[in-house]
Amino acid sequence: MNPDITEQHTAAAPPVLTVSALNQSVARLLEKSFALTWIAGEISNFTRAASGHWYFTLKDDTAQVRAVMFRGRAQSVGFDIRNGDRIEARATVTLYPARGDYQLNVEAIRHAGVGNLFEAFQRLKEKLAKEGLFETDKKQPLPVFPRTIGIVTSLQAAALRDVLTTLSRRAPHVRIILYPAPVQGDGAGEKIAQAIQTASTRAETDMLIVCRGGGSMEDLWSFNEEIVARAIAACTIPVISGVGHETDTTIADFVADLRAPTPTGAAEMATRPQTDWMNTIRTQAEDLQYAMERIMANTRQHVDMASRRLISPATYTRREKIRLGALADQLSNAKKRLVTDAQNRLLHLSIRLRGKLPDTAVYHTRLQTTRRQMASLISAAMTSHRQGVASWHAQLELLSPERTLERGYAIITDKRGRVIRSPLKLPIRENVTIRLAQGSAQVGIASVQPEIE
Repeated sequence: MNPDITEQHTAAAPPVLTVSALNQSVARLLEKSFALTWIAGEISNFTRAASGHWYFTLKDDTAQVRAVMFRGRAQSVGFDIRNGDRIEARATVTLYPARGDYQLNVEAIRHAGVGNLFEAFQRLKEKLAKEGLFETDKKQPLPVFPRTIGIVTSLQAAALRDVLTTLSRRAPHVRIILYPAPVQGDGAGEKIAQAIQTASTRAETDMLIVCRGGGSMEDLWSFNEEIVARAIAACTIPVISGVGHETDTTIADFVADLRAPTPTGAAEMATRPQTDWMNTIRTQAEDLQYAMERIMANTRQHVDMASRRLISPATYTRREKIRLGALADQLSNAKKRLVTDAQNRLLHLSIRLRGKLPDTAVYHTRLQTTRRQMASLISAAMTSHRQGVASWHAQLELLSPERTLERGYAIITDKRGRVIRSPLKLPIRENVTIRLAQGSAQVGIASVQPEIE
């Protein structure tokens, strides 16, 4: 046989897998092919192992599949699992390599139909959020010293005992008013809303605790109803919501003024332990006493210092009289000194002024002489001017028109008052005015004879 042919045949043969390798490959293939999803079915063959893991079969009318839920996941389930329960499991599809059986690796379990409830929960949550019922500025502050606390819950609820026990331990002085209402079942939401409205109307408590213990989403659904949410939002009393366990969340938690993780937590948030208040009061009393003692010590020291400076009224009066007399003497001396100084300065200035004044006698003599000369010159000038005026007056009299008229001459003017100097300008058959030395006359012109050379 040809060795080359044997080697080629061996190299072309497919690899041989072990069973473990095959199962591991199939497991990886299943995990990659099927995403995490919800699977509905009925539980059977349920087993809770000593390790805390849950093993069961999930089946329907025609098929079944094995499932496992490990302890870490199983501890978060808030209700008991029994054979025959119809559930929805959130799981990945994988393969158990040891037996070669494919199975579901369950991460979460809920009762069947919870998916629809969750969708309704989300729709209501979005609706109320858009209306602003969850806004922080609408939350009422809790009173620091509540005297009366109201509780809305069922009389049979274990949460009621937990709340009452916590309040009795932390604040035994607080008065409790119970507003009973069913917290589960048909019509529970309406009863809870009515209890909240009653508490708000009566206004006999300082705050209100709305609570119940843990349970499934169906059990807590009354606190997801819109009527309860609006009753809490309209309540005039601050509301603390303590519904379910820490992992449970309801619509009431979003609307309430404060959410507590549990009913016990709600009671703790509503009150401060009496021992804390007493310790605070004792501390403040000690601080106050120390402050008062310090103030008294400082006051006593101040009084002692003031008493040392204190003197009798008679002694103080004598001292002030002496001081007043000294001040009066100082004032009198100061006035005399000021007057004397002023007189000396005035005398000194008058002496300096007399030394600076010029000799005005010569100037007075010159002024008298100049005054006489000016009077003589003015008199001569006035005489000369009078003579000149008289000469001019005589000449004006000779040239005056009145003197000319007195010698027999006349002035002719037309009706407009214009002087007529030429016979040619005399208006024919019109009146003219002839002014004479002793009056005037209106004369009509019949004809004009031009001058004959």
